Amino acid sequence: MRVGAFLLSAQFPGQSHGEALERTVASATAAEAAGLDSVWLAEHHFVPYGVCPNAATLAALLLGRTRRIGVGTAVSVLSTTHPVALGEQAALLHLTSGGRFTLGVGRGGPWIDLKVFGTGIEAYEQGFPERLDLLLRWLRGSRVGGSGPQFDFPEVAVVPRATEPPRPPDLSDWLGLDASPLRSFPRQRQEGGTAGGPPVVVACTSPNGVRTAAERGLPMLLGMHSGDDDKREMLAAYRAAWRASGRGEEQLARVEREHVAAGVAQVEDRTSTARASLLRAMPDFFEHGLGAHRTVDGQGRTMRDPRAYTELLCDLHAVGTPRQCADRLLATAERTGIRRFALLAEGSGDTEGTLHNIARLGAEVLPQLN
Repeated sequence: MRVGAFLLSAQFPGQSHGEALERTVASATAAEAAGLDSVWLAEHHFVPYGVCPNAATLAALLLGRTRRIGVGTAVSVLSTTHPVALGEQAALLHLTSGGRFTLGVGRGGPWIDLKVFGTGIEAYEQGFPERLDLLLRWLRGSRVGGSGPQFDFPEVAVVPRATEPPRPPDLSDWLGLDASPLRSFPRQRQEGGTAGGPPVVVACTSPNGVRTAAERGLPMLLGMHSGDDDKREMLAAYRAAWRASGRGEEQLARVEREHVAAGVAQVEDRTSTARASLLRAMPDFFEHGLGAHRTVDGQGRTMRDPRAYTELLCDLHAVGTPRQCADRLLATAERTGIRRFALLAEGSGDTEGTLHNIARLGAEVLPQLN
């Protein structure tokens, strides 16, 4: 099982943008020290729900600050980003990090972002498949042109090429790092080589998203609102779409090992303490952060009840004692087959609590999963 930290760069009430981002950076280095497999970075615009507007840019910083841990985007939003520009960033990070970067992509939401960046609601409602296909051609090819309704441009050379084998750089000297090895942990990195370009995962929240990922042979990133039964339904739909597209069973088995489930982790000595920590901070954060979203058409929307949503997350995920957290993750793995997790670790809302939570996740939960 591979367990990573999901970092929203959430701005809890009373915090500055800088404090939220500093907590993310500190959490990433803490996750590496704790032996976690990866960190996953969210991307949002114009809302305190997450103050990182470009997950790939923040990934570049964190890849430079770390030496072993994987760094992924969860997700880079294709509806407001040119696929070629994102492909260039992904190739750059893949080649310069020794293959530690994973590109997670999604279509985002029907937010005002679409108007600000000029892509329009069509990019969100119908444009995701074309955008994803252009991105994949860029990451896997040497020359790419555009001939679709959204992107029409002459063929150009792909530079840098993500399919070149990355050479892990020795950054110790100019980064001023101690050349001595980090603490030794069992490696949890993804299987396979790195010559094929950065791994790509697709955020899936609907049947269309599941079908889009399956038809292209890409693993899914499933949201933290999904319980085990929901995950099983989506996995069944994925297999059906995969087989309908004519793909083979051996490749399906390999790709299914790369699905990622987002969740929440709060490790405490008592379950009541863990739940209280999240219920004290997250409802106000959800109301403050999610409530700031503006739709592109100005229409109102129904928002989840913040406290009820927090309680749901406590019920679904690894919230409680170390043993309970391990049992929760193991149960999901047994019921669904998913063995990669991106766990929201900053639910307490403060840096000290987040770092302590990550340390306990690594020291007290991970050993029980092996």
